[in-house]
Amino acid sequence: MAYYLQRTAPNAHLGHTSVVHRIDLSYQLGATSAGPSVIGNALMDLLFAVREHGSISGAAKALGLSYRHVWGELKRWEQILDRTLIVWDKGQPARLNEFGEKLLWAERQAQARLAPQINALRADLERAFAMAFDDAAHVVPLYASHDDALGALREHAVTSDKLYLDIRYTGSVDAIRGLNEGRCVIAGFHTRQDPVPGSLTERIYKPLLKPGLHKIIGFAQRSQGLIVARGNPKRISALADLRRSDVRYVNRALGTGTRVLFDELLEQAGIPAAAINGYERTEPSHNAVAHAVASGHADAGLGIEPAVRGHALDYVPLVQENYFLVCLKSTLDQPSTQALLAILRSPQWQAALSAMPGYGPLQSGQVLSMKRVLPWWTFNTQKTHPQARPTKRAVRKVS
Repeated sequence: MAYYLQRTAPNAHLGHTSVVHRIDLSYQLGATSAGPSVIGNALMDLLFAVREHGSISGAAKALGLSYRHVWGELKRWEQILDRTLIVWDKGQPARLNEFGEKLLWAERQAQARLAPQINALRADLERAFAMAFDDAAHVVPLYASHDDALGALREHAVTSDKLYLDIRYTGSVDAIRGLNEGRCVIAGFHTRQDPVPGSLTERIYKPLLKPGLHKIIGFAQRSQGLIVARGNPKRISALADLRRSDVRYVNRALGTGTRVLFDELLEQAGIPAAAINGYERTEPSHNAVAHAVASGHADAGLGIEPAVRGHALDYVPLVQENYFLVCLKSTLDQPSTQALLAILRSPQWQAALSAMPGYGPLQSGQVLSMKRVLPWWTFNTQKTHPQARPTKRAVRKVS
């Protein structure tokens, strides 16, 4: 915590000049020996002790410090502040001068105003560290593509089973890389329910996932579609409509699963990225895409249905996806992973997931055959696959 103190001093040419001092005050959370402060600062503790005990020796005894140390610290702070704090009359007990009293009063006033927030912070920290000593609690570091169901799972897991999901939202590609590099225990990614041989999804994810090394865990199925303005004034009902010059698109960033999906859909439809007005403009999340459309800065963007809630937007479903979790085989039997699987399999969680718009459970908590759910290793690569053709979609109004 830094304070900037300004002092006015005479100047031969201008009459006055202002000297600004930068003062750093460090605080320690918790009760202090000098008084009932919620947070403690060494200087304020010294001033409080001197005022309460009427002498440096009394202050030193109360703080469990030596007389020499307290005397030296007070002198050091007077040099830093360029102001005296103590009345140093020879033969008289030390006491705070007017500046010392005002400084202590100001700090106590600030603490009084901040006490509710400080107490809340201290309670949060106490709960967090108590969890570290609770053998029944578990923490799972999880990197994942942004998804509303994961946020709901995090809240459900904490309240029901003392499972703490330490989620870092990142692109699906980066999430799996983070897993392979040991930066997380579980990663989340999503793929189409109708995988296509030789697709972009296969080309990107197949080198990152290895049968025998990784284990796939069922999580959810969800819809991805085009987020459009209320009433769909541009009459956008299929991917091909994005080629129109009057339609402004907003994309997701490279490395995200939604960007991979969009590029795959364009590739299969034979639509070049250059034909999409706004292809290079990106937003970091589904909610940010929805906000761009709601604010009139874009006409469409690919995203999940919950993102349109609260934005007065409409939604054009395009594809169904499977959202998977993946871990290393070596961590599958860890207590934290097993605790997560139990929650995913619970009727309570699956009911909560089913209540989310555009979502539903899909073998939630089940350890699945990678070659079955991601059949990239069993596709007949010699067999050509017809190009997927986009179809007209019904616009879904979302309140």
